[in-house]
Amino acid sequence: MVDLDDVCVLLPTLDEAATVEEVITGFREVGLSNVLVVDGGSTDDTREIARAAGARVLRQSGQGKGQAVREAVRDHIDTPYVLMADADATYEATDAEAMLEPLRAGTADHVIGNRFADMRSGAMTRLNRFGNRIINLTFRLVHGERYEDILSGYRAFTRESFLRMNLTADGFGIETEMAVECVKNRVRVAVVPITYRARPDGSATNLHPIRDGGVIFLELYRKAKTNNPLFYFGSIGTVSTLAGVLMTAYVLYRWIVRGVGHEIIAVGAAGATILGIQLLIFGVLADMILTLHREQLAHRERVAEGERVAEGERVAADDRSSDD
Repeated sequence: MVDLDDVCVLLPTLDEAATVEEVITGFREVGLSNVLVVDGGSTDDTREIARAAGARVLRQSGQGKGQAVREAVRDHIDTPYVLMADADATYEATDAEAMLEPLRAGTADHVIGNRFADMRSGAMTRLNRFGNRIINLTFRLVHGERYEDILSGYRAFTRESFLRMNLTADGFGIETEMAVECVKNRVRVAVVPITYRARPDGSATNLHPIRDGGVIFLELYRKAKTNNPLFYFGSIGTVSTLAGVLMTAYVLYRWIVRGVGHEIIAVGAAGATILGIQLLIFGVLADMILTLHREQLAHRERVAEGERVAEGERVAADDRSSDD
């Protein structure tokens, strides 16, 4: 069972003076008194208000939400469980129990709050909603898992599972990167329906939809290199091959119909086609290697689990013998 004293609530902040007190108070009212606010250099009274509300306050050494989360979990949190949320009062502290339940039950090591399960009016613009849907669909196609809402900032996870992840994103790409790393490291994930509210009046968002959306798509594609190499190299190879085929068709058309040769374009067409085919082959080989690697890891885990069970049975037998 998850003891609430074993949970640290992590709140990355940047100019959240209008809402941070409400958020901290909400979590403390549901029994989560260990609240850590990691501030990214607010120019308002965020840090002072957070301290007055009873939270520990840390000023992060770098910039960006991703850097704040990495620094907090690795260097300033020693509890076995972390509940991460935004400090903009869009998440309900009363959903904390549901978020922690899969960890308590031992069915998951990483929990994602699904905002689309109960999204209140005005919580997300149509553009943001559309962008979120496209990003979730892309994640499912590229990485093969349906996590419903990979951009959700409401997460619960074991510190041990977090430390297994190779996280480098500094900004809002941290949620996407965590989702990809869960797939890559076979972290058990549960998706929990939560309520998502509109920001209160006077609270401004730090999110830039176009810029941050581009960063997230790049992060999804970059991570595919090691998690789905067939997609990563295959997509580049397909584009290169199609470009070569189109240039070849153009050269043949001009030569047959007009009697005009295009030697330079012909060379480019051949080069693009050859490169594309090579990348496709490399993607297939890399995917085969990754599959074999995962099978070996799964085999080692089964062997290790069998050894642990055997050792437990041996110890139990020794205890019974000593009792006799």
